[in-house]
Amino acid sequence: MKKTIYALLLLLVVTATQAQTVEVANLKKHVSYLASDKLKGRGTSSKGEAQAAAYIAKQFKAYGVQPKGTDGYYFPFEFKKNLDIHDTSTANVKPRKGKNVVGYLDNGAEYTVVIGGHYDHLGLGHDHNSTDANPEGKIHNGADDNASGTAGVIELARYYASNNLKEKFNFLFICFSGEELGLYGSKKYCENPTIDFSKVNYMINMDMIGRLNDTTNKLLVYGVGTAPDWVPMINNIQSGFSIKQDSSGIGPSDQTSFYLKKIPVLHFFTGQHSDYHKPTDDVEKVNFTGEKKVLEYIITLIGKTETLPKLKYLETKSSSENTPKFKVTMGIMPDYAWEGKGIRVDGVTEGKPAFRAGLQKGDVLTHFDGKPINSMKDYMQGLSNHKKGDTVPVKVKRGNEELELQVTF
Repeated sequence: MKKTIYALLLLLVVTATQAQTVEVANLKKHVSYLASDKLKGRGTSSKGEAQAAAYIAKQFKAYGVQPKGTDGYYFPFEFKKNLDIHDTSTANVKPRKGKNVVGYLDNGAEYTVVIGGHYDHLGLGHDHNSTDANPEGKIHNGADDNASGTAGVIELARYYASNNLKEKFNFLFICFSGEELGLYGSKKYCENPTIDFSKVNYMINMDMIGRLNDTTNKLLVYGVGTAPDWVPMINNIQSGFSIKQDSSGIGPSDQTSFYLKKIPVLHFFTGQHSDYHKPTDDVEKVNFTGEKKVLEYIITLIGKTETLPKLKYLETKSSSENTPKFKVTMGIMPDYAWEGKGIRVDGVTEGKPAFRAGLQKGDVLTHFDGKPINSMKDYMQGLSNHKKGDTVPVKVKRGNEELELQVTF
């Protein structure tokens, strides 16, 4: 009897030691490599991006995740992108190449959950998408955008492949190339998927999950309107996060490509910051403990869906529908997690109209050209009424002060 009890206790101890958790050390290791100067910003089609792809494939293989690309772990594709921002034609543009990295965990289940994030970034600032005043030749390491999300995909691949549980889903882990140039990697994959999309339950996208604010614990979740179960499920999970939800399935990241294939999606994001698309988005600014919390939340949410039938896809209204068109920009980075009135400025681009007018990070834009700004749409509507050369008054709150500044476009 004593031997039996001892054996049972030993089994419990062994099982406990084998239980998997999200490891901060793994996240730090992955981001540190992907966002190192050695990879020179992981620009699409660059040598550094190819090195990043090889690294991701190596991790998938080490964890026993099966290759699920069209060439082993790789899903190569071609696309055309004109670097001349004033010329949208691609007639005389040479094709560029990208390469998604795709792995599969087969649990013998009927349905599959897709977990993804893009691994490309801005390289050396040649593609006209940096917010730095003089980006040419500077390494844009993209630690948060999106080495953090890529590390999340790799770590969740390890977690699900290494634990002793057999989830009720198969998992497709995919790291996309070409996102920064127009969601090319996810679009190309969704046009010719390597799994049966009719058997995909939903897609989870992680883009910029490395800057959780430990004071506000704000987590933004997009796509909650793409399935009827998302909102009640999210509202019922006790997480410690202050969650801001957005219903739209369409947004500026790779979940959009899956949503357009009528697949429910969620996109996780810890918020905008002043290092966005700048050479200063470096590894020392990543909150790895915060990222661990985000991944644990995603694991909890996936677990909740195991008790449900296949999620029903719902079409949502795009948050960009009816957005006014505008020809000028102030050069500010809005704080998308801000819930007060006005637009909180999370960053100001050097040399742009807002910078010249004296706007600063932390200012709250309350009035534009004499009209109150209560939402992003109000701000965009104000921009749409002006052209280059116009000067307009804006009011901002800076601490307890209210200032009126003149912005010249």
